[in-house]
Amino acid sequence: MLSAAAYLENLNPEQRRAVEHGAAGPGPFSPLLVIAGAGSGKTNTLAHRVAHLIVNGADPRRILLMTFSRRAASEMTKRVERIARKVLGDRAGIMTDALQWAGTFHGIGARLLRDYSDQIGLDCAFTIHDREDSADLMNLIRHELGFSKTESRFPTKGTCLSIYSRCVNAEIPIEPVLGFSFPWCTGWVTELKDLFAAYVEAKQKHNVLDYDDLLLYWAQAMKDPGLAEEIGSRFDHVLVDEYQDTNQLQSSILLALKPGGQGLTVVDDDARSIYSFRAATRTQHFRFSRTIQSTC
Repeated sequence: MLSAAAYLENLNPEQRRAVEHGAAGPGPFSPLLVIAGAGSGKTNTLAHRVAHLIVNGADPRRILLMTFSRRAASEMTKRVERIARKVLGDRAGIMTDALQWAGTFHGIGARLLRDYSDQIGLDCAFTIHDREDSADLMNLIRHELGFSKTESRFPTKGTCLSIYSRCVNAEIPIEPVLGFSFPWCTGWVTELKDLFAAYVEAKQKHNVLDYDDLLLYWAQAMKDPGLAEEIGSRFDHVLVDEYQDTNQLQSSILLALKPGGQGLTVVDDDARSIYSFRAATRTQHFRFSRTIQSTC
């Protein structure tokens, strides 16, 4: 096994400074925003930071690691184990097996919503619709309301779902969403409002949540101070990869989890944002910086 410092020797000075940011030990670190471009080793740095936390005594059961795909979360966990194994040996596998809160925003949200369903008025047996199921439900209601038979063509089910999703994730009313992103649909604003209201009603009737609901209900739960404190206190460390791909709703969740920023690490490539279709913006790191500075 290597010494406690040797496993960091392959990092460059900037990467190592990010990994070692804050006081060593199991307690939460001060907030950290890492901004770096493609190919700079951001993900590797984040994996080393998680391993560094574990090596220095952080409880892996109290680490929340969020990525933008289940595959990325799985690969990150495996990488953390390989790094930690250089110091901890066979114990590394046991420690990383306890890293159970690693996944996507939507996956983590679903788990927490089931845990706190009775406190937020949800039936814990809710079904989760994927995007295809959601589009089909939207289309069914679109047909029931007669919008599929209009003289001039009504927006397709996919377009309707995209408009609805952008309104939810960006936390913006439908009018500016249509004006900025779907100008060809501005003539249907009244009908779209009716469609979305019926869509929400149908989901509630059948105890269904779509992907947007997993974030929406989580964000709404975090607006309750007591519940936000209870959920946030479950995690000493919250780490987020590809922060540039977060939208307004996800950013609100993060800052509610750790309003003072303690224990919060986000890795951001402000030159790109591949999830802009889900209302991700390139300005979230500015919001992060402003919020943390105002609360520290």
